[in-house]
Amino acid sequence: MRRRPVDALKVPSIDPQFWVLKLLTTALGEAVSDALIKRFAPVATVMVTGLVFSAVLVYQLTRPRYSTFAYWAAVVMVGVFGTMAADSVHIALGVSYPVSAGSFGAGLAVVFLVWRRCEGTLDIHSVTAGRRELFYWAAVVATFALGTALGDLTAYTWGWGYLTSGFVFLGLFALPGLAFYVRRLGPIAAFWGSYVLTRPLGASFADLMGKPVVAGGEGWHSSHVAVVLAALFVAGVAWQRRRDHQVAGATVSTLRS
Repeated sequence: MRRRPVDALKVPSIDPQFWVLKLLTTALGEAVSDALIKRFAPVATVMVTGLVFSAVLVYQLTRPRYSTFAYWAAVVMVGVFGTMAADSVHIALGVSYPVSAGSFGAGLAVVFLVWRRCEGTLDIHSVTAGRRELFYWAAVVATFALGTALGDLTAYTWGWGYLTSGFVFLGLFALPGLAFYVRRLGPIAAFWGSYVLTRPLGASFADLMGKPVVAGGEGWHSSHVAVVLAALFVAGVAWQRRRDHQVAGATVSTLRS
């Protein structure tokens, strides 16, 4: 029996395509969540979505190495189920957006501190199967929760609306990358800083398109927005999968030569 390499990475490389797909997952998660909640019974919808999320995440965790489909399926389900769970904290439990943002921020800090203490680094290029991957997905979920709270905080509590919030988060999303480019910020801090902001950035523009006009949106209907974003996401993942296979094939050829 062939043993799997213990150092097989479980995450993709970080390039422009990664950020495009990540932003699509945040926008898609917001639109799909809104569409499902409006069409079906909320409690049952959250429960079924939670089961699907759990199954997809288990599938990702059991892969021996990075798989394009498994990884991005898990990320998009974090977006869909995470939106429902975060909204439930506010709607069902009555937790205010400032309190939820602070709580999720503290939770993310704890994940990072424990991860750093146990593994010595937060670099996702070191994420392999096992404990490191569990820390990674805990951080992904926590960043999503924090980003959701921040987006709702600016759009609703602070009254900025979706368009203004979207452009503010677009600027903030670009700042860590610019700081890294001019050597003012390390790669790990730059990555996670931008990663947190992908959620409120993508969701703000998804809400802008899908929310009713009276609520500050364009009134395109969340289900229509979800279909368009899903098509773009599937096409993007298919293109990325083909690209990953080409890179893997080139790497094997290089090792054999």
